[in-house]
Amino acid sequence: MKPAANPLAPDWLRLPADANELAPGLWPSSATRNSTGELVLGNVSATALAAEFGTPLYVIDEADARASAAELLAVFQAEFARIGTSAKVYYAGKAFLSTEVVRWMIAAGLNIDVCSGGELAVALAGGADPARLGFHGNNKSLTELDQATRVGVGTIVIDSEVEIGRVAEAAARNGRVQNVRLRVNSGVHAHTHDFLATSHEDQKFGIVLTDAPRLVARIRAEPTLNFVGLHCHIGSQIFGADGFAESAARLLDLHAALLVDGPIPELNLGGGFGIAYTSADEPTPIRELAVALADIVATECARLNIPLPIVAFEPGRVIIGRAGVSLYRVGTTKAVDVSGTSRLYVSVDGGMSDNVRPALYGADYAVRLADRASSAPPVLVRIAGKHCESGDIVVDADYLPDDVAPGDLLAVPATGAYCWALSNNYNFQGRAPVVAVLDGTARVLVRGETIADLLARDTGAQQPSNGGES
Repeated sequence: MKPAANPLAPDWLRLPADANELAPGLWPSSATRNSTGELVLGNVSATALAAEFGTPLYVIDEADARASAAELLAVFQAEFARIGTSAKVYYAGKAFLSTEVVRWMIAAGLNIDVCSGGELAVALAGGADPARLGFHGNNKSLTELDQATRVGVGTIVIDSEVEIGRVAEAAARNGRVQNVRLRVNSGVHAHTHDFLATSHEDQKFGIVLTDAPRLVARIRAEPTLNFVGLHCHIGSQIFGADGFAESAARLLDLHAALLVDGPIPELNLGGGFGIAYTSADEPTPIRELAVALADIVATECARLNIPLPIVAFEPGRVIIGRAGVSLYRVGTTKAVDVSGTSRLYVSVDGGMSDNVRPALYGADYAVRLADRASSAPPVLVRIAGKHCESGDIVVDADYLPDDVAPGDLLAVPATGAYCWALSNNYNFQGRAPVVAVLDGTARVLVRGETIADLLARDTGAQQPSNGGES
């Protein structure tokens, strides 16, 4: 008899016919199960990865990340060449950045987008040509601006009026004419979580459209600045092209008006392309996005009778998100009665220190057994972290075989973006290592932190103990 769906499950969550299934679109392209039921990533079993590197563990499928970057670039370049212009793609480093990832992205032909002095340092350490870097952020420090202009960062995104003078002065000190963009809010609010939407007026990024002509005039008046175009980012984890199309149309109206006073070679439409985190998600295929965006740019430029600009994009999650899988070890299980219905809490050895997105954004994820397959019927589970917070939930709702037990290895897909980047030391938990898998081998990209690492920053830990006496 087929088991019934648990009434505590959210409406979008279907009862799986097979709780071992690796849903298409959620997992790296190499993900499979071997003859013993173990999850295999990049021809390395999850069991072997956990044995060698411990858990929690971030695993990145290198081939998947590289292929996603190369495919996205090729698709956007082809579609914008079709309309008579070209496209630039910047990998949004905030999604996940390490020196190796920088090398992967540069090898795939992408530029790199950074938004702090630390990210800039990682990009440079990874061998990126500074001219292929974009630097943005709402509060870039004087030190960061000096560093960016000194090393020759390709473009700096000006986010507020006060930055115009700061960037101009930094460029003058370092003997440069600095290419800059001006970040504007198109007024298009992507249909997403409020904390992820970044182009409505009442928020910290960018300036309103009506202020742009005056600020562009100020930029053009600075001898050490070169205005290359407008920049806009309407949000994150966006499905569909409608929001991008409307934003692009509004930006091109402004772009046309600004052309009266000088050339503008580029237009940056940002990123925010969504991915699947659960089997219910249906992200827009990249080719469909590229076609729609190229068509709207062509249509609007023809309507306005202006030259086609070079169009830039800044994707991150859509490149690295699906390439990542997190591994956890089950510590305890506990069935909880909720109004006569049971939900199984499965607690793991990580949590909001390695994936704060569920607590921060209400993000949903999926989960599967990683060290075995099981023929047991599915049971509704909630994967809880080990931290001292009731909101420390890794996976709010999914189905696992009902024989899931302490000691089992679990895998959470689509954790390549914003999980390590947002990781923290809550409850004095060391941040987990990141390993890359490729063709049957695994290597560390970022080593994990030990308690000794954390204590090394605690100056009191270096003092000899006096047994508590004063």
